[in-house]
Amino acid sequence: MSLPKPPAAPKRPVTLEQLGRTRTDDYAWMKDENWQQVLRDPAALRADIREHLTAENAYTKAVLAGTEALQAMLFAEMKGRIKEDDSTVPAPDGAFEYYVRYETGAEHPIHARRPRGGGEEQVLIDESELAKGKAYFHVGHAGHTRDHGLFAWAADEQGSEYYTIRVKDLSTGQEVGGAIESAYGDFTFSPDGAWLFWIWRDENARPSKVFRRPARGGEDVLVYEEMDDGMFLGVGTTADDAFILIHVGNQETTELWLIPASEPTAAPVVAEPRRTGVKYELDHWTDRWVIRTNDDGAVDFKLCVSEAAVPAKATWRDFVAHEPGRYITGFAAYAGRLVRAERVNALDRLVVMDRAGAEHVVAFDEEAYALHLETGFEYETTLTRFVYQSPTTPRQWFDYDMASRQRTLRKTQEIPSGHDPARYVARRLHARAADGAEVPITLLMLKDTPRDGSAPVLLYGYGSYGHAMEPSFSIRNLSLVDRGWIWAVAHVRGGSDKGWGWFLDGRREKKANTFTDFIACAEHLIAEGYATKGRIAAYGGSAGGMLMGAVANLRPDLWGAIIAAVPFVDVLNTMSDTSLPLTPPEWPEWGNPIEDADAYDRIASYSPYDQVKAQAYPPVLATGGLSDPRVTYWEPAKWVAKLRDHTTGEAPILLKINMEAGHGGASGRFDFLKEIALDYAFAIWAIEGGWKTA
Repeated sequence: MSLPKPPAAPKRPVTLEQLGRTRTDDYAWMKDENWQQVLRDPAALRADIREHLTAENAYTKAVLAGTEALQAMLFAEMKGRIKEDDSTVPAPDGAFEYYVRYETGAEHPIHARRPRGGGEEQVLIDESELAKGKAYFHVGHAGHTRDHGLFAWAADEQGSEYYTIRVKDLSTGQEVGGAIESAYGDFTFSPDGAWLFWIWRDENARPSKVFRRPARGGEDVLVYEEMDDGMFLGVGTTADDAFILIHVGNQETTELWLIPASEPTAAPVVAEPRRTGVKYELDHWTDRWVIRTNDDGAVDFKLCVSEAAVPAKATWRDFVAHEPGRYITGFAAYAGRLVRAERVNALDRLVVMDRAGAEHVVAFDEEAYALHLETGFEYETTLTRFVYQSPTTPRQWFDYDMASRQRTLRKTQEIPSGHDPARYVARRLHARAADGAEVPITLLMLKDTPRDGSAPVLLYGYGSYGHAMEPSFSIRNLSLVDRGWIWAVAHVRGGSDKGWGWFLDGRREKKANTFTDFIACAEHLIAEGYATKGRIAAYGGSAGGMLMGAVANLRPDLWGAIIAAVPFVDVLNTMSDTSLPLTPPEWPEWGNPIEDADAYDRIASYSPYDQVKAQAYPPVLATGGLSDPRVTYWEPAKWVAKLRDHTTGEAPILLKINMEAGHGGASGRFDFLKEIALDYAFAIWAIEGGWKTA
């Protein structure tokens, strides 16, 4: 037997001239010139593109036909680790407690509440009912008014991230006010429950205007318009319900606008005008503002306070000073205390401070773990909630009394098919990069997995936007680990795993560090006996998919498989197209190749699509979503076509496009697992050489 023949993507060369530089794109035709309409209506996709993507999907299915039983087994294992009738720990708010729960077999959850301390449940919305007849359905934000009279939710019905917001009167169960279309997934009620603030997405899918309407329906009034295409918008309220906030920002610059909750129809006032490179966020702590910022050279951030009505920079004074290497990731304000989250050397911790400034640390013992603060709805409380987990320890929800320092375990993630943490070991290694940087690696493996290079390794990486890859618990990863694989996470630069400076050392002019760090991690695993060259599956998604494309070009010999999920691989073309949703907001991350020749040359030097060359590539699986506004479907499609045209090897290069979803893949909790099962089955098949014997 031999592998089926892949689709032949025709070359239709387009020559592009930019800043005195010329490049040729053979597959530019895969971008539908009517892509904005395709986001709203996937049926509008041009016929020749649809035919090509359909052929690619059929080819991938044919090549991996021999893995279908394995895919089904992996899916069954993962599903077996999910408590199907699960529920969140109820979050108290006045007379009620709110929660989300699943019924057995349901793809989507029910949002509900009950009287505080127990009583009859009231269903707020049943997502499964709302999703009936829809190939895709995802609820972004959902929330209630402080008086508990109204409930609103934002739903995306095709993966394009254009949301529709609806409001329900909880006393009658009826929707009120009419649907809000073309919305962003974020909204907030004013604390008095009278108004709804929402964000409009323009024809290029960018959030650009904040509107206010009566919560029960009425005229939409423009509150704020952002003229800079490079900024994202968000809305919210302060912890003490004293202000409504409009958040403006990108990766390196932020600005906050304030509306007094006592005057929700007042015009917003800027707190501190934006300054390029300065990030700040703030909350109101009863009688003062608390500001988290990197201003004044505070690379790993500091906390300031201001007693001014409008907290401009001139009124800030240091409250928690900057300490290099201690990255303050966020904070939560309560009436009597402030909780801040910190990360030191890729490990999280919580610090509780009272209003007099006395503080204590909430400590943990494992070698690698993840910690997440859940702030809840209530301000006048001594209780906060956090979630603790590690690669071997399922999630645990604790209520923490900030006054008595007592922890109360509220819930432990249940694994119906069973889980014995004692069977596994999690380790933290450090690879030395070429410039001497110590790059953390988190490993999960069975205790009896040999350390002789015989075990296959899956090495995961991301390394962009300052997102840290936390050492969390995953029901999915166990399906590989239980088969003798080693699951490894490379905490490369570009993330904030070791602080904000770790991010700054992996962006723009220093982006290459992300790629070389990942390669250094692979080589360290080989040197330490955990891995063997050619038996490592590299895995990453979105900007992590760009990492996959870069390391495939730089060191194809290291990898036995490359899995690139919704991969950002056509970096130069995308960053040169101002019509795309994320292009202007992402120039701070990558540089602007339209105006800056150095940025053009730098991006061209690593852009995976542009750097494909004649060499033997390992097996590749690239996935995408037709409705994806973040990494458009044509990026993986073009990349796969170019890889096939240039590879000098025989390894298969596969493309799988979800024709009914966007960036996050399938919306159902079980359907999503089928996509992960495909990724893992491909990794096993590729590493075991299944493609060589097909």
